[in-house]
Amino acid sequence: MSESRVRRVLVVGGGITGGVLSLALAQRGVDVVLVDLRGELGGVGHGITLQGNALKAFKAVGIWERLAEKGFAFDKLRLRTVDGHVMAEIPAPPMGGSDLPPTMGAVRGDIADILADEVVKAGVDVRLGTTVTAIEDHGDSVTAKLSDGSTETVDLLVGADGIRSKVRAMIGIPDQPQQVGMGIWRTVAKRPPEMECSEMYYGGPKYKAGYTPISDDLCYAFLLEENLDRSFVGEGPNGALLKEHGQGYGGIWGQVRDSLADDAVVNYAWIEAICVESPWYRGRSIIIGDAAHACPPLIAQGAAMCAEDAVILAEMVTSGETLGDVLPKFMARRFPRVKMVLDNSLQLAEWEIHPDTPGADPGRIMGQTLQALVEPA
Repeated sequence: MSESRVRRVLVVGGGITGGVLSLALAQRGVDVVLVDLRGELGGVGHGITLQGNALKAFKAVGIWERLAEKGFAFDKLRLRTVDGHVMAEIPAPPMGGSDLPPTMGAVRGDIADILADEVVKAGVDVRLGTTVTAIEDHGDSVTAKLSDGSTETVDLLVGADGIRSKVRAMIGIPDQPQQVGMGIWRTVAKRPPEMECSEMYYGGPKYKAGYTPISDDLCYAFLLEENLDRSFVGEGPNGALLKEHGQGYGGIWGQVRDSLADDAVVNYAWIEAICVESPWYRGRSIIIGDAAHACPPLIAQGAAMCAEDAVILAEMVTSGETLGDVLPKFMARRFPRVKMVLDNSLQLAEWEIHPDTPGADPGRIMGQTLQALVEPA
């Protein structure tokens, strides 16, 4: 790998990770081919909670201002009892720096739409309905065979194809996602005017309920409980089902639940996690984002870790150092941070499943994690 300049990159997967990476590379003068199996990159999607470090990554690629027009900014997290009484209020530290909100709720689809628009404007070669079927590393380049029959020879191939990454297996990394033992119901609802930040409700009939304001009019509401039968997994007009499963909670959560139409669109998914501890790269191919480290959504850091990966990888591979030096340095820089988030998220999941565990203190571990993430990535 004597050639230091990365001129052409193939990115597999056009979600937050792949979109931010493609944008960051294109802005640094790299030719980027982005392939995605879907028919379009824009998106539908539920709400998402974005901490300041995610916003910092979005600002680095120039999409923060567009997102800020749509999202809902706030600076704290509240923990409530099942009937809505406040147990604790955790200030959200300025993880993105003093010029960005500590936290913002947003519609996931808005991020997808903005990224889809910006990657095209940046000159990324976007190929939809397409994925990689074979990868061959030549030492000084890597050739990917694509599902449309074409081939691409590039300096670097990046698997940004999520927790079920095909690239991960194709480059010889055997790790598979593991179930955490929780399932999550998610829906978008009208935002009651008094809802001004993310709040979590503990001690109820399920593991946890909560919500995040995501725009002036909307909120993202969720309910965590045990893994239900596979027949529940998916998305559909299941407002009545969520109302039934969400009984027993008061406060604003109870109001949001009761406001749902019986046919409101609701998503139910089993929560899974993966943490690839061996190198994320093989030769000139690397996996990043959820393909390498997907965590339960309990500290709202999944998108942030993905977006940080993307911005930092783009910076490092265009630094002029050889790829053989950059990829190990990239993983060494990223791994301790993503592992801390993953371990703490799994600890939270364990405590939420077994709330009577001696020493269980979700507020403490959330606060400590967010404080640690004030350190720049």
